[in-house]
Amino acid sequence: MEEILAVLPPAIRARLTKLPSVMIEGMEEIRIRVHRPLEVISQGTPMYPSVDGEGEWIVQPSDAQFILNQLSQYSMYAFEEELKRGFITIKGGHRVGLAGKVTLEKGEVKTIRDISSFNIRVARQTIGAADSLVSTLYEGGWKNSLLIGPPQSGKTTLLRDLARIISTGVASAGIRPLKIGIVDERSEIAASIKGVPQHQLGRRVDVLDGCPKAEGMMMMIRSMSPDVLIVDEIGRPEDCLALQEAIHAGVRVISTAHGSSLEEVASRPALRALFAEKAFDKCVELTRGKNPGQIRRVKSLNHIRTVKGL
Repeated sequence: MEEILAVLPPAIRARLTKLPSVMIEGMEEIRIRVHRPLEVISQGTPMYPSVDGEGEWIVQPSDAQFILNQLSQYSMYAFEEELKRGFITIKGGHRVGLAGKVTLEKGEVKTIRDISSFNIRVARQTIGAADSLVSTLYEGGWKNSLLIGPPQSGKTTLLRDLARIISTGVASAGIRPLKIGIVDERSEIAASIKGVPQHQLGRRVDVLDGCPKAEGMMMMIRSMSPDVLIVDEIGRPEDCLALQEAIHAGVRVISTAHGSSLEEVASRPALRALFAEKAFDKCVELTRGKNPGQIRRVKSLNHIRTVKGL
């Protein structure tokens, strides 16, 4: 939490530090909206903290300016670049989403001005979150796998821990460490700052931070020769085409997709070709629960490939 508190103005910081420890431990998001009450979401429940009987804190324009000044200290150039995507990642891997007036240039987002809303998503690496999946996703080698779940169901938490496990290996199970390539388009898996991952991912990990998935997968294959590619939230046709190319090149792929079920995701036009080609061997469906990465169902897609060395 120290990294988050460092970018917040005193009035907001004071209210957050007064919260009960159980709420701080379960904190998922801090919503800061100008002229509206400070909102904290803990274990899925919104609350509006006060301090010393002063009541809810109504966020002021000066609060927003304070946060922007703190964020921009990480580098104005990097800040301007990330404004185009609507978020910036801060130390500790926490992601600050931004909303305000969008400026366009030639039909594309150039930047966001007059920022009036911030959504700080609290990043917590859960070491061991994916331990239960090892015996399912590793059968003589890591299987091409897709993790499916609604927002905040723990997809990225599991994906991050799988990257750590695969990079480190599991000596007790005879699983050797492999080279991992992470294409981290939204800076959520590795949460890199100036190219350096903020999360523990093992010693055999290479990260392309802020790189579009389709281009990044091809770049990784050409330049870093990964054994396993890790990508988050596939969905665009170009993502699926690149994923197919990676698999055809003999690289294992573990990815995520938004959705409530395998059937729903497989029916989407952009993803249909992946399932028609039986690109994935395993599908893990997640559901929202008290702990991230709550598994509802694991389904084998009955397509087994043997790739030498994996």
